[in-house]
Formats: sequence, C-alpha cells, structure tokens
Amino acid sequence: MSTVRKPMYGWNPETWRETEKRVFKLQKRIYQASRRGDAGRVHGLQRLLVNSRSGRYLAVRRVTQDNCGKKTAGVDGVKSLTPRERLLLAEHLKIDDQAQPVRRIRIPKANSEELRPLGIPVMGDRARQALVKAALEPEWEARFEPNSYGFRPGRSAHDAIKAIYGGINQKPKWVLDADISKCFDQIDRTALLAKINTSPKLRRCIKGWLEAGVMDGEELFPSTAGTPQGGVASPLLANIALHGLETVISEKFPKRRGFNPPKVVRYADDFVVLHEERAVVEQSREIVTEWLKEMGLELKESKTRIVHTLKTTEGEGGFEFLGFQIRQYPAGKYNSDRNGHGQPVGCVTQIEPSPKAVKRHAGKLRETVKQYRAEKAAKVIEALNPQIGGWSNYYKYVSSHAVFHKLGTVLFAMLYAWAKRRHPKKSKGWIMRKYWRVSGGWRFQSLHSDVQLRRHGETHYQCYVKVAGARSPYDGDWLYWSTRLGYHPKVPPRVASLLKRQQGKCRECSLRFREGEVWEVDHVIPRKRGGTSGLHNLQLLHRHCHDIKTAREIERLERRV
Repeated sequence: MSTVRKPMYGWNPETWRETEKRVFKLQKRIYQASRRGDAGRVHGLQRLLVNSRSGRYLAVRRVTQDNCGKKTAGVDGVKSLTPRERLLLAEHLKIDDQAQPVRRIRIPKANSEELRPLGIPVMGDRARQALVKAALEPEWEARFEPNSYGFRPGRSAHDAIKAIYGGINQKPKWVLDADISKCFDQIDRTALLAKINTSPKLRRCIKGWLEAGVMDGEELFPSTAGTPQGGVASPLLANIALHGLETVISEKFPKRRGFNPPKVVRYADDFVVLHEERAVVEQSREIVTEWLKEMGLELKESKTRIVHTLKTTEGEGGFEFLGFQIRQYPAGKYNSDRNGHGQPVGCVTQIEPSPKAVKRHAGKLRETVKQYRAEKAAKVIEALNPQIGGWSNYYKYVSSHAVFHKLGTVLFAMLYAWAKRRHPKKSKGWIMRKYWRVSGGWRFQSLHSDVQLRRHGETHYQCYVKVAGARSPYDGDWLYWSTRLGYHPKVPPRVASLLKRQQGKCRECSLRFREGEVWEVDHVIPRKRGGTSGLHNLQLLHRHCHDIKTAREIERLERRV
C-alpha cells in the first residue's frame, strides 16, 4: 500500500472539537451570506468548505461512526472501516460526478403493508454526500420556511405538533391533511437541479448521484426520476424540492383586515393546511396540486382528506399526524381553551398518541415477549426496556397518561401469560411472588437480578417549547441553541449541558443568562468539603451571583468556628 503523508491530525478525539469549530465557522458565514442574498459569496465559501481537510474529516466520521446505518453495505459490500481506512478516505475524498450505483433494499412502512425502497450508496459516496450536505444545508437553512420541520437541524416532529396546536387552540379549524405520493421517487430531477441553483461543480456531483442507477440483486436498473431514500443528502434534496409550498399558499391568500391566511405545517412530505373556512382549505388543495406538478409530484388521494378539528358531517372530527391524534372536544367555560383576550373558545384541544401508534407499539411488545419466551426474565427485561423507554419519551410531551396506563395493563397480561407458560402448574400467587416485586407498584423483576422492567407510566408529562420562528443552529445564537439542545460547537460541552439542564437560568438569581454576561461554573458542594466535579454537583452562575454564594458560604463557615 502506498504511503500517505501524515495528516494534520489523526483519528484522535482530542482534535475533533477544533475541527468542528472550523467547519461551523464556515457554515455560519454561508448562512449569513445566504441571508443577505450574496450568491457569489455563498458559492465561494461552499468551495472552501468542501475542499477543506476539516470538512472531509467530519464527513467521513459522520458516515463511518455516527450514522445509525453505518454497518449497511453498498454494492461494494463494505460495511465498516478501520481508523487507518477512514484516514485514507478522508485524505483522498474529493467532489466529482463519478458515483457508483446504489444498492436496493426494502423495509416495511410504519403504517401499511407496503415496503419502502431504500438506495444504499457505497461508503465513499456517502462521505461525499455528507460533505456536500454540510456546504448546502446552511445556505438553505437561511431560506427555508419557518413552518418546515422535517429533517432539519434543531427541529423535530414535536415542533410540528406544537405549531399545529398553536394554529387551532384559539379557534376550531378545517384541515387539509395531505400526503405526497412517492415523494422521494417521483421528484423531477431537472426541476430540482434548477431549483438548487448551486455552483457547477456541486451541480455535476449531485446530478451524478441521481443518475448513478440502482442495483437490485444482480441487475442494474437506470434511475430516471427521484432521489433515492437512504442517501445522506436525500432528505435535504427533498426539502429543497418542497420549499415554497407555504409561500405559494400565503401569496394566494394575503393577510388583510379580518382575514388571516391559511397556516401550513410541513414535516418532510407530510403536511397540513389549517383555516377556519372550508372553502379556503379546498382552494388550497387545488393550489397545492398545481404547484406540485412543477416538481413532478402529486397528492396521494387515499391519504388526503379535508376534516374539521371539532366537528364534521362525515364522521368524527380530528386527524392523525406523525403518530399523534389531534382533535378538539366541546368544553364549558372553565375547561375550555382561551383566545388571546382570555375568553373561552368553547372547546378544548386534545393531542395524544394515535390509536394506530398504540396498536403498533403493543404489537411490537407482544412480538418481543413471544421471541424471548424461552429466555429468563432478565433477558426479557433487557429487550423490553429500550422499546418502552423510547416510545414513552416520544409521547411524553402530550396527554398520554391514560394511554400509558392502558399499555401497562396490556403488558402485564403479556408477561403473566409468558410466566404461566413457563410454570403451567404453579398458582397465580406463586408466579406473582417469583416475577413481581412491590416497589412503588407491582414491578416485573427477576428473582436473581436487580434489573426491573420500566413502566410506561413512570415517564411523566413534560412541556415542550417549540423552536422560535425561523431560527437555525447556523444563526450564531449559541446561547439559545446551547440552552435548547445542550450542545454548540462554540460552547464547552460542560457549560452547554448545564445551560440545558438549568433551562438557561442562573441557579442563584433565577434570571436568564444573556449573551455578553460573564458566567462561572460553581461546585454545589465545594471540593474542600468533599464535593466532586461531576455534573450532578455543578451549576452555572453569573459571576456576581457566584461571588455572593461564595461570600455566604465563607460567612457560614466562620459562624461554625
């Protein structure tokens, strides 16, 4: 193997923080130039990023170490790389239009019996896509519409649900609940490339990925439309294709006295249009249908409908979105939601896990218990806990208490049947004493292990704060994003974690931290008195608040003496 010149820094964790800072600094400048509309500056900074060693190293790390699908092979059969192979890939990575075909695999869809086709690129193409995405994403984050939430940094499905709640909680609305048919597979590539309007080098690179073809088994098929799902850059390209949906509707229905334009909330290819008049929602559907034709797309009729959040002549009100059921119920003046003037609106908004999502989760729990029917209780608990914790954490921001309680009952029946199958001749009392412990309620636990089964109900409701407006992690407001995410490239990890844990407030004065103020990390129990430097014993204080706390502790010690 030919020798490679020694890189600026090896695959060493101590160098990654500085690497991230360099890349983020360029991304922030791209974002700011895009906000100003300076296309020449944007393209120049993007060239600088894709040619930088820091950008190449981060792109390779993302696809070889960070991604969940890093061990899924492309057509070359490569699933993972050693540290030396990562270094070689990063050093020789360059942007060109030479792409290999993607490998076709199919996975089941969440809400149907259909299979979702994925296209898995080879490791080198994944790294190139990650590098190009790092350059394109800040440009488009400055341009994306504020109510677009899918596959964007700093945004999630919970932001979309919170936006819908804000659109209906003061007045019931008609809803266009829409889904785009085969969005990723049907996007018109010519229209997409024209819309991206990037530099010729990046355009040729993206075009090469789109036209590389698909390897299904041993056969190679040409790809004439769409952007294959499974690629690193595919979600960004789909978001670019659908950018402008909110704008075209608001332009057709401009705000005027006594009339508010429809509200559009989009998460990837799923979106809703909200308005109090049905005629406006029906017109919005026609506008969307015509607008989608420009990108070669169309609405999926079987999943597109117009409903009312409170009442409808076609059946029950409400709709499902991203696994949540959203609807409103009539309510008296004491239980009703209130408008901006504090007056009751006559209904209450209820958001909870959808019945389909509950049934699907219960089915997965049943399959897991059945799969481990010959294993010991500790193995069953080990398999169930991640499923229970992940599902409960996703739904903890809405009204889920009744659903959690119901799932607890269903799971108890599954586990009792599992135990009864293992001990068919034992009594119910004997089985309960062997597998359940009374510890804040009945808990499933192995007799010879301290590991207990997690319960849905022990995940408590938590209020979710929606991302503000059109904010983006690339806007440079490190205080906001550290407080929100617990991470920012310009903030030490320990400080960012404390900001998130303290919700951006000083523990001494309870006032919010502001940019430009001086802060200090304080030990709750001083090290002189045996305190440790773990996060549980740290807090973030204003410098002047830290001085006050220190003086108070010194005075307390003097009194003891």
